[in-house]
Amino acid sequence: EEKQIVFSAQDFFEDKQDDYTIEWIIPNAQRNEMEPILLTLASHKRSQEMLAHRGEEFGYVLKGKVEIHLGKRSYIAKKGDAFYYKADKTHYLKGIEQTELIWVTSPPSF
Repeated sequence: EEKQIVFSAQDFFEDKQDDYTIEWIIPNAQRNEMEPILLTLASHKRSQEMLAHRGEEFGYVLKGKVEIHLGKRSYIAKKGDAFYYKADKTHYLKGIEQTELIWVTSPPSF
């Protein structure tokens, strides 16, 4: 059975919350090794807090500026910056301003 390789906007699934919007840009990615999403954070709002888990996470900021909270530390990334970390500490993202980013988790956790 041939698997779908290219996905377009009509394949995406969106979960809109008051503080953020998650778009699953690869359908059923939970069955894969990694799960990419498009995350939009409202200004001064944050994603849900994720507990420590095995795996790694990567992000690329498309628009705005984000604060990455990883355990007791925080880091700033702006448009054009990327981030990468082991997910072995509680973590979440906070938009310093309206922010859009690609966030990839491995293994899938959203």
